[in-house]
Amino acid sequence: MTTDWRSFGPDMLTPALRAALGVFVREGYHGTSIRSIAGAAGLSVPGLYHHHRSKQAILDAIVTATMTEMLAHSHAAEDDSDGTARGRFDNLVEALVRFHMERRDHAFLASTEMRSMDPQVLARHIAQRDEQQRLLEAAISDGVADGSFVSAYPADAARAVSSLCVSIATWYRPDGPLTEDEVIERHLDFARRIVGAA
Repeated sequence: MTTDWRSFGPDMLTPALRAALGVFVREGYHGTSIRSIAGAAGLSVPGLYHHHRSKQAILDAIVTATMTEMLAHSHAAEDDSDGTARGRFDNLVEALVRFHMERRDHAFLASTEMRSMDPQVLARHIAQRDEQQRLLEAAISDGVADGSFVSAYPADAARAVSSLCVSIATWYRPDGPLTEDEVIERHLDFARRIVGAA
């Protein structure tokens, strides 16, 4: 379990999976060949198949590792809050914003290549994504119940907040005009407005 949820070290991917991630992001899943992944990883095609039985298995491994890391950061962020609905919500949003800044390629692949996932892979991915949504939705629902938030549609609000955070992976650049802290501050403001925070 991640305890320092605001910090990111190396990702959870093996060198071969990290190479595949780069190729998938550049070429798209369907535009990527096993040969190109093997070349990027410095492996022969049989050598790559020794570790991963198919291109789909490679996508599955990358997305599973990505979602597992995101959930670990989210659970740690919630555990580190003051326990109030507002505190949990703020920490969860900050965790999502940080994740989508720090793991841009990982998050981009997980969101854009759902269309390329086999049914079993997609089902696992959706289950992990739904777990993330439940954390946000519970914080919002509890905030509505205690008067911290005003939202007639907590589930829809949770989806809107998640979409806001996911979009960061498509445009954020470390050398851009906004610092990480500025991106976090602005997106917390946007998210609080979505849920009708006092």
